[in-house]
Amino acid sequence: MKATVLYEGKSHQWIVFGRDPEKSPSIIDTNQFMVMDDNNAVLLDPGGIELFAPMLAAVTDWVDIDNIRTLFASHQDPDIISSLGLWDRTLTDATLYAPWVWESFLKHFGCSTITYSPLPDEGDTITVGNMELTFVPAHYLHSSGNFNVYDATSKILMSGDIGAALLPPDAPLFVEDFDAHISKMKLFHQRWMPSNKAKNDWVQRVRKLDIEYMAPQHGAIFAGDLVPRFLDWFEALEVGIAVEG
Repeated sequence: MKATVLYEGKSHQWIVFGRDPEKSPSIIDTNQFMVMDDNNAVLLDPGGIELFAPMLAAVTDWVDIDNIRTLFASHQDPDIISSLGLWDRTLTDATLYAPWVWESFLKHFGCSTITYSPLPDEGDTITVGNMELTFVPAHYLHSSGNFNVYDATSKILMSGDIGAALLPPDAPLFVEDFDAHISKMKLFHQRWMPSNKAKNDWVQRVRKLDIEYMAPQHGAIFAGDLVPRFLDWFEALEVGIAVEG
């Protein structure tokens, strides 16, 4: 599994894991993220059960396993967090931050050693070592309980399924041609995002943030001027209409 440094600052780093050439072609490609300083690591949407072994090997190239004390799941989907039961057996002292509405569902994956910290609908901010992470509400996009993660220091928004595109594993990590990229993400957003009201509320909320990188869970990362361009495109897009007629 490939690992790429998305941000490296004085206080902490962001690493993105993905583009796994060994995965089955029938499984959607995913991006997993880790934020780390010298003594702490946070895993964000650490992936499905089928990715646990390569993900664990990739992560431990960067950090000692005992330094992983925090996990985050944006919502309940198996490609996000079905590896939870295996992390539960691997980590000795960790907390999972995830939507309150999904606690009794996510625990079906296994969560006896890891402490579940339910996020309220309005979101929250946590400090882990040198890292301050804000959980931004993104409900109904596409899950009824859903959050993004924003780091004001690195100006990164981990946007989950918002901005996702269906790309091959050998595709570039960053969006290069926005117009060409639209065809890879339009139907996904129209089918999986059910609410125009929720979409517009999210756009208004996110426009207030200073974002250099918008990093979705599938596909390529939006950087610089392509972030507001995505927001303009998404705001104008009618969603929840993919099966009309």
